[in-house]
Amino acid sequence: MLSFQPKSVTKDLLAGLPERSRKVLVDRFGLSAKGERRTLDSIGKEYGITRERIRQIENHGISSVRDSDAYTALNAQWSDLKAAVAALGGLLAEETILEGLAKADADRNHIVFLLTVGHHFDARREDADFKPRWFVDEQLASAVEAALSKLYESLEQDRLMPETEFLELFAKYLKEEGVRNRPAESLPRWLFISKRIGRNPLGEWGRTDSPHVRIKNTRDFAYLTLKRHGSPMHFVEVAKNIEKLFARKTHPATTHNELIKDNRFVLVGRGLYALKEWGYEPGVVRDVIAGIIKREGAMTRDEIVERVKRERYVKDATIAVNLQGSAFKRLPDGKYDLAK
Repeated sequence: MLSFQPKSVTKDLLAGLPERSRKVLVDRFGLSAKGERRTLDSIGKEYGITRERIRQIENHGISSVRDSDAYTALNAQWSDLKAAVAALGGLLAEETILEGLAKADADRNHIVFLLTVGHHFDARREDADFKPRWFVDEQLASAVEAALSKLYESLEQDRLMPETEFLELFAKYLKEEGVRNRPAESLPRWLFISKRIGRNPLGEWGRTDSPHVRIKNTRDFAYLTLKRHGSPMHFVEVAKNIEKLFARKTHPATTHNELIKDNRFVLVGRGLYALKEWGYEPGVVRDVIAGIIKREGAMTRDEIVERVKRERYVKDATIAVNLQGSAFKRLPDGKYDLAK
């Protein structure tokens, strides 16, 4: 936390500016009591001048603040702010800085203003890969961003990783970029800079374009619920556990309908669903038997029953009835094979 009041510092910095320059900076950064940030266009219309002229006034005002005696007199505060940013990691998404340093919501815009005018701090705008971020060490910033890009490229589309494992992988790529011996708490903050990787509600990390990370609907919550459970569940239990894990009220019938529509799930018994990635194959019992024989060759009745029951919660008699169908033939040695 900071040892000074951001609003008090911005007041001192703005005090010596001409009225219009001061007003433009207050409006652009939201430094008034309302905290409302205004666009170049809206301010330009108020003064009857172009947005480009407002931009010039804004830039000139920032330069005037940096050259002022008030700026120089605040050397201790600038050093304190730099130390605070460095302690958080030295490279941070803007939101992370504000969460770490703002004692109240009213301080947030003032901190952004101080970061903008302070000569210790540099910013990189939001782009396709990264969020808006600030840093005090350009070499560190470039190295961390390179490591984040490597981390993203190493991830399979739908792979999820526990946070501990994910941080270890990230640390590997950081070392490749020359970043070593940094506080462990800096790594999660650096991860937050990336727009392409993220964490789901269960604390697992992966690509943000994966439905397992960016949760959009009941199907995605159902997937995480089953994955956490680790074995087939009845759709009623899936609905109950969605509410328990994510505090999201979900009706069992709605959950059932969503499970039916999504090929990530396989119906393995009466109302029982499993994840396809666990090795379960879709289809009725006949289809399951056919798939097993096709992959593993002719088998005895008992062998088929044992294998089918790994994938379906059905009675032995149900499997036996399906074996008598036209899709299968009984060989002279007692084994069953595909009829065609």
